[in-house]
Amino acid sequence: MSSPLDSTIKTPHSQATSIADPNEDDLPPKVAAERRIRYLDDDDLEAQEGPHRTTALSNDVLRRRSSSFSIHSVQSIQRGDRVRDPATALPVAYLIGNQEWHLVSAEELYERQGVDPGTGLSALAAKERLSKYGRNVHSPPRSHFFQRIFWYLFGGFGSILLGGGILVFIAWRPLGDPPAVANLALAIVLIAVWVIQALFNGWQDFSSSRVMKSITGMLPEECYVLRDSLKQSITAADIVCGDVLYFKAGNKMPADVRFIEVTSDAKFDRGILTGESLPVSAITESTEPNYLETKCIGLQGTHCTSGSGMGIVVSTGDSTVFGHIAKLTSAESTQRTNLQKEIIRFIIVIVTLMLIMCLIVIGVWAGYIRKEHEGYMPPSLLIVNLVSVAIAFVPEGLPVAVTASLTIVADIMKRHQILCKSLKTVETLGSVSVLLSDKTGTLTKNQMVVTDCLVGSRTLILAEAEKEGLSGSSTESAQQTALKQMQVVGAVCNAGEFDAKTYHLPLPDRKIIGDATDQAVLRFSEMLGPVTQAQSLWRKRFDLPFNSKSKFALRVLSAADPQAVSTTISRGEANGFNADTDMLMMVKGAPDVLIPRCDQYVGDDAEVHDLDDSIRTTVNNIKDQWSREGKRVLLLGRKLLPSSKISAAPEDGNFESDVQGHAKSGLTLIGLVAMTDPPRDEIPSVIHTLRTAGVRTMMVTGDFKLTAQTIARSCGIITCADNEVHSVADLPRYPPTADGSTPKERSLLPQIGQAVVLSGTELPALTMHQWSLIVQYPAVVFARTTPDQKLLIVQRFRAAGYVVGMTGDGVNDAPSLKEADIGIAPGSGSDIALEASDMVLLASFSSIIPAVAYGRSVFINLKKTVAYLLPAGSYSEFWPVMTSVIFGIPQILSSFLMIVICCFTDCAAAVALAYEKPEADVLTRPPRDIKKDHLVDWKLLFHSYLYTGTMETLISFSLAFWYLEKKGLTFRSLWFSFGDYETPPGHEDDEDYVTNQLAIGSGIYFITLVVLQWFNLMCVRTRRLSIFQHPPIGNKNTQNYLLFPAIILAIVIAVIFVYINEIHEVAGSGPVPVEHWFIPMALGFGILCLEEGRKAAIKRWPNGVLAKMAW
Repeated sequence: MSSPLDSTIKTPHSQATSIADPNEDDLPPKVAAERRIRYLDDDDLEAQEGPHRTTALSNDVLRRRSSSFSIHSVQSIQRGDRVRDPATALPVAYLIGNQEWHLVSAEELYERQGVDPGTGLSALAAKERLSKYGRNVHSPPRSHFFQRIFWYLFGGFGSILLGGGILVFIAWRPLGDPPAVANLALAIVLIAVWVIQALFNGWQDFSSSRVMKSITGMLPEECYVLRDSLKQSITAADIVCGDVLYFKAGNKMPADVRFIEVTSDAKFDRGILTGESLPVSAITESTEPNYLETKCIGLQGTHCTSGSGMGIVVSTGDSTVFGHIAKLTSAESTQRTNLQKEIIRFIIVIVTLMLIMCLIVIGVWAGYIRKEHEGYMPPSLLIVNLVSVAIAFVPEGLPVAVTASLTIVADIMKRHQILCKSLKTVETLGSVSVLLSDKTGTLTKNQMVVTDCLVGSRTLILAEAEKEGLSGSSTESAQQTALKQMQVVGAVCNAGEFDAKTYHLPLPDRKIIGDATDQAVLRFSEMLGPVTQAQSLWRKRFDLPFNSKSKFALRVLSAADPQAVSTTISRGEANGFNADTDMLMMVKGAPDVLIPRCDQYVGDDAEVHDLDDSIRTTVNNIKDQWSREGKRVLLLGRKLLPSSKISAAPEDGNFESDVQGHAKSGLTLIGLVAMTDPPRDEIPSVIHTLRTAGVRTMMVTGDFKLTAQTIARSCGIITCADNEVHSVADLPRYPPTADGSTPKERSLLPQIGQAVVLSGTELPALTMHQWSLIVQYPAVVFARTTPDQKLLIVQRFRAAGYVVGMTGDGVNDAPSLKEADIGIAPGSGSDIALEASDMVLLASFSSIIPAVAYGRSVFINLKKTVAYLLPAGSYSEFWPVMTSVIFGIPQILSSFLMIVICCFTDCAAAVALAYEKPEADVLTRPPRDIKKDHLVDWKLLFHSYLYTGTMETLISFSLAFWYLEKKGLTFRSLWFSFGDYETPPGHEDDEDYVTNQLAIGSGIYFITLVVLQWFNLMCVRTRRLSIFQHPPIGNKNTQNYLLFPAIILAIVIAVIFVYINEIHEVAGSGPVPVEHWFIPMALGFGILCLEEGRKAAIKRWPNGVLAKMAW
C-alpha cells in the first residue's frame, strides 16, 4: 500500500548540488538534513565517482543496502572517518524510509497530495485512491496452517511412530502367516500414540500470538473527514491519502497526518510509539528533521489528549510508522526456543542410537540368522523386532510429559499472576541472562511526582515540605506562608483536576484527569493543603495552556474571596492590590524561559525581594543540579496586573496578546519544583534478586539520558559511583593492536566499568568492537531509543550469545518483544505489546522473580523427567530385543508391554515430577549456559543408561529367568536356542506350556520395572540433595503428594495387563506370582540407598570423580 500518489508526488529537489557544499547551513532544513544523512553505500559511490562528484539529492541517490540499522558503511566505520549529525539521522529513518511530509510547506503538501484543504477530496477521487492503494488496514500475517499441521504430525518422534505402526500393520498382513493378533494390537497402539502426540503438539501451539487482530482493535472505527466540501463520518479503514481529517481531544489517529491547523492547546500522547512520558504539543510547521521527532505529524495509533485541529492524511495502512512496527511484530518467528533446540538435540541422539542398533539387528539377521536359523525370524518378525528396537529407544511418553509439564508450570505461574502465552517459552525465562527492560510503566509507576522544591533560599525534599505544610501550629511562620503561596499557584494554575469518584481514596491512589505534569503539581499542592479551597479563592478569567513554543502556561484570575489576596501574595503586594478591579497572573513553565523574565522573588520571609545576580545564580545552580539528576524542573511564578495596566477585557480578542506582553517581564519567582517518574516500590529489591540470580538488568527507554540514568540508579540498575558511569567516549572503536596501541584512537578502555549510558542517536555509529564491550557491562542504560534501535539492541545481545528477555508495554516495544528470546509485557501494556509478548505479568514487575524461579525449575524438572523415563522406558526395553536377536533367547518383554511402560505406567509419574517445587538455591545459581548445559548430555545418559538402567535391566532379567528356571526352562536351554525351545519333563502334553511361562516371565520383567521405577522416582527428585533434605511429604517447601497417586495408578495399570485373562494374548503377559511384587521392592530400596550414598559422596568430595560425572 502506497501513501503518496504516483501521479502527484514530485521530487522536492531536482538540481544537482555538491555534497560538500560549504553553504549547507543556508539550505532549507529538508535539503540540509538529507545532505547530512549518509547511507551504507556512500563510500562505494565516492570511490567510483571520485571525491568531487556531484549528485542530485533525490531518493534515487540516498539509498541503502541490506542493513536496516546502520546508516554508515562498514568500511567507513572501520576507518573512523564517518561524519554524522546525530540530531538529523535517528535510525527511525530506516524504519519508515525517506518520509519528508513534515519538511514540505503546506502549499507543496496540497499540490503533492492533490487536495484542496477548503473542499477536501471528491468522492470519486477518494474511491479511485481506495481502489488503487487499498484500505487503511494492516496486512495480515501468513498462518502457515498446513506447515504447522505437518510438524504436528511428523515432528519429533512422530514419523518414527507412524512408520513403525505402518510396518507392524504390514507384518500383521500380508506378511503375517498366520496374522498375529499381538501385531495388530501393537500397530493400533503405535498409531494411537502417534495421534495423541500430534494432538499434544497442536495443543502446545494453540496459544500462538494473534498480533494483527490486536492491531486492528487499536485503530478507531469512525473518523471525520472533509469530502466534497462536506464534513463526513467514515470508517477508519476507508481513509485515503489526501483526506482532510478532523480531530479533537480523545480521538485516536487513524493514519499518519500532517497538521495544517491546530489550536494552541492541541497535544498528543505518543508514548505508545516513542516511549515519551509527556504529551507532545501539535504544531503546523516542523522544527525537527526527523519524522518521528517532529511535532507537525500525528502518528497513527496515538491519542489527542487536548485541543483540536485538522490535517492531511499522508500515510495509511502498512506505510505508517504504526504499520511498519506492526509488520515487524506480525512477522512469523522462525527461531526455535532453547527448549525446542534441546528436545531436537535429544531426538537426534536417540534416533542415532536407534539407527545404529537397527543396523546391528539387520546385520545379524542378514549375516547369521537368515542362514543358520531360517525359521526363527521370518521377515515379518524382523520388522516387528526392528520396530521393537525403535519403541525401546523412543521414550513415547516424553512428548506428553513435556507438554504436560509445561502446561502445569504455566498454570502454577498463572496462580502467581503470570500468563504464559506460549508453552514453549516457559523454560526460556529460566535461562535468561540479560533482561532488557523498558522504563515507563514497567520499572516506573508511569506517574510523575514532585520530589523537591525551592522556596526562598531553601530546598526541601517532599517529606520536609509535607511536614512544614501540614504543621499543626496555631501561628503560621513566614516560611510556611511562602510555601502556602506556592501551594496556591500550583493548585490554581493547573489544568488537572481530581476525579470526584476517587476523592475519598488516599492521595497517591486518587485519579487525576490531566497530563503527567499537572497531575504531579496538583498532587503536590493537595499534599500541602486542600486544592479545592485554594481554587475557590480565585476566579479564572483567561487561560493560556502550555505549548512547546512558549514553554509555559499562564492563567489570569480575579479574586473570588476576601481571603484570596492575603493567602496568595505578600503583605507588601497586598497593600497595593485592589481585589475588586485588579487581576493576578499565575505562571508555570520552564525555568530556562521564565527566570530571565523574573525581576523579583519570594524570600524566606514570604515577602518579595529583588532578584539580584547572586540569587539568580543560586536558583540556576539548583535548577541545573536537579536537571543533572534527571528531574524535570518547573518554575512557579506570578505577576500583579493592576487595572490601569490592562488595556483589554478578558473577553476581548486582544487580551491574549496583552497578557503575553505582560508575561515577558516583571514576573515574581515563587519557587521551583522538581519532578520525576518514580520506580515501582518493589523494583529495587527485584533488581537485586535478579542480580543475585545472575541476570543482568538493562534499561531501554525513550527518555533522555539524564532522566534515564537517574531512574536506573533509583531502581538499583546502576550501583556504581558517577565517575564509573561510562559513555560512548569511553569506548574505543577498535581493539588494541599487537604493540598495545589502538588504531586511530588514543584512549583505551582500561577495564570494563560497572555501567555505561548511551543515547539512541549514538548507536548507529558504534563499531562491533564497541558493541562487544557494551554487552559485557554489568549495567547498561539505553536512552532516547526508537523501535528499530530497541530491535538492534536485542539482536546485538543475542549475537553475543546471551539469552535475552525483553520487557515493554508500548507499541514501540513490540518488534523487540518479538525478536527477544522471550518477550515480557505487563498486564497494563498496550494490546499489541501483549500480543507480541510470550509472557504477561498480570500483577507487577515483581512477578518476574517467581517466573524466573519456575522457568529454571522447568528445565531442571524436565531433566529429572528424562532421567526417570530412560532407564525403564528405553534402556531396559532395548536389551530384551537385542538379546533375543543376538543370543537367540526369548524376547523376555513383549513389544506391547514396552508401549504400556512408556505411555502409561511411567507417564503419570513423569508428569508428577513437573509439580516438584523449585529447589532452595534456584535463585542463587547463575542462569543455565545454553551452549554447555543441555537437557540431555553424556552425564545424564551415563546415569540413566549405564548406572540406573543397567541395575534395572540386570534385576529384571534375573527375576524373569529365575522364575523360568524354577518352571523347568533353564537359561542354558534357552541360550542360543533361536526358537527351538524344549518342553520341560512332565509338561509334554501341554503344547502351550512354554508359551504361557514365557508370557508370565514377560509379565515379571514388566512388573519388576514398574516397581523399580517407584524408587527411581524418589532418586531423581533431587540431583544433589538427600531425600531427607528434600522429603516428598511433611515439608510444605519440598512436598509433592502427587507422586503417590502416580505410583498407585502405575500399580492399577500393571494389574490390568497382567491379571486380566482377556488381555494376555494381546499384551503378551501372564499372571505374576505375588512374591515378584515384593522382591523388586527390596532391591529397589537398595538402589535408593546406593543413590543416597552417591549424593553423599558428591557432597563430601565436590571435586571428585563422582561429582564430575553427576548429572
